[in-house]
Amino acid sequence: MQLDKVKEIIDLMTANGLAEFEMEENGVRLSIKKGGAAQVVQTVAALAPPAPKAGPLAGPAPAVPVEDDDPRMAFIKAPFVGTLYRAPAPDAEPYVTVGQEVSPETVLCVVEAMKVMNEIKAEIKGIVHEVLVENAHAVQYGQPLFKIEKI
Repeated sequence: MQLDKVKEIIDLMTANGLAEFEMEENGVRLSIKKGGAAQVVQTVAALAPPAPKAGPLAGPAPAVPVEDDDPRMAFIKAPFVGTLYRAPAPDAEPYVTVGQEVSPETVLCVVEAMKVMNEIKAEIKGIVHEVLVENAHAVQYGQPLFKIEKI
């Protein structure tokens, strides 16, 4: 992760009055906590998640969304935590609908994070096969949002 990006996140935190921020991108986890009069900033980066415990004391594995093994299908996933909006305004038509053909530059939705609206583009050519998230609902990092059939 570039230092400029971390500084930008800290500036956004300060501008929006946030005390904590967490994100994960490309296997790097960033956690920033600000507190006290000294404005202490801590960052923690890990290249890989900790290995699960083995043995009889380990609990059940967390639920993982089932993804299609069909190579013609692609899943567009949330790049960060936020609130997903399927349309540019509450009374507007959705950016895309099931059955619609999309190109790599087609905007599928926006995800609001830290009061910033981030366009999520298809990044592939295909047909929207399924919308996996409801409008105005919270999404988690890596959560599948759209299922697209590649063409």
